[in-house]
Amino acid sequence: MAERFAFTIEATDGAARTGRIDMQRGEIHTPAFMPVGTAATVKAMKPQTVRKTGADIILGNTYHLMLRPGAERVAKLGGLHTFMNWQRPILTDSGGYQVMSLSDLRKLTEKGVEFRSHIDGSKHMLTPERSMEIQRLLGSDIVMAFDECPRADRPRDEIASSMEMSMRWAKRSRDGFDSGGEHAERSALFGIQQGALDEELRKISADKLTDIGFDGYAIGGLAVGEGQEAMFATLDFAPGQLPQDRPRYLMGVGKPDDLVGAVERGVDMFDCVLPSRSGRNGQAFTWHGPINLRNARFAEDEEPLDARCSCDTCGTYTRAYLHHLVKSQEILGAMLMTEHNIAFYQQLMQAMRDAIGQGRFAGFASDFRRDYLR
Repeated sequence: MAERFAFTIEATDGAARTGRIDMQRGEIHTPAFMPVGTAATVKAMKPQTVRKTGADIILGNTYHLMLRPGAERVAKLGGLHTFMNWQRPILTDSGGYQVMSLSDLRKLTEKGVEFRSHIDGSKHMLTPERSMEIQRLLGSDIVMAFDECPRADRPRDEIASSMEMSMRWAKRSRDGFDSGGEHAERSALFGIQQGALDEELRKISADKLTDIGFDGYAIGGLAVGEGQEAMFATLDFAPGQLPQDRPRYLMGVGKPDDLVGAVERGVDMFDCVLPSRSGRNGQAFTWHGPINLRNARFAEDEEPLDARCSCDTCGTYTRAYLHHLVKSQEILGAMLMTEHNIAFYQQLMQAMRDAIGQGRFAGFASDFRRDYLR
């Protein structure tokens, strides 16, 4: 049987690194992009199509799945992998961010967060212990510690207080995870660094998480409105504060040029709804930048979305046909556009892995930005 969790760095090039995570449900090649399957589905895609794009792992969402269809129901039906027919690794987030961002009525205490469902108004309590229980019931392969994610523009003392509470919650998450029996013996737990844009607070957070001990470490509290320049400035120091021999996961990021810049700074894992959400709304990502298929100039364009892309959408359909589908709001348009975007993200990750392995990442990053941002 494969190891519970092992991370191997196979090559480095500057701060950028490429490697492999080994788990019982398969390998994850890093840098890795995880398509977001919020409610047990990557919207507009079959699981086998997601895998065909090159994705090694997907993300599920604790908050949404606990509300509908319910973690206990998913467990009764065989767990999330069986429920959605995805037999490779799944990472589940803790639910904390969604509670803060989606619930109008919530009460935050040291115990956790009491909130009302955005679906039906029912009252729930999410604590570190309950988050660990939900992720265990779902059968998650990579479990995220429960945390709070304040906006970066909040006062420093408020951010510091939130970070300290998240570190106390991290220890409770660790204890709750470790009491999970068989699930704890085959899955992994990641801690989440907080501290917004403040280097000192980030260092305190990283040290506390390292003392607790986790299989991997996420960089939380970014991509929440601070802008790319501020995010990159934080990534100039945040990854280096975390253990070098563990995966580093930047949560909720991002645009293709965000990914390249973050890998340049030592990040190994990413997730974002952008490729699937953009696909459903008519935007395609290409090696020469994003394009909006709603634009009338594509109505008679017989070229593929991207001549460099190897996905089925680009190999089969023209921009003119995709423009028609998008303008007509046909379901097939959302499916084909999403498939292309997810495939493009996976091809970008593979290109970065290749460039790092061959010691030419700086040139790759420069060429990518030249073409993508022009």
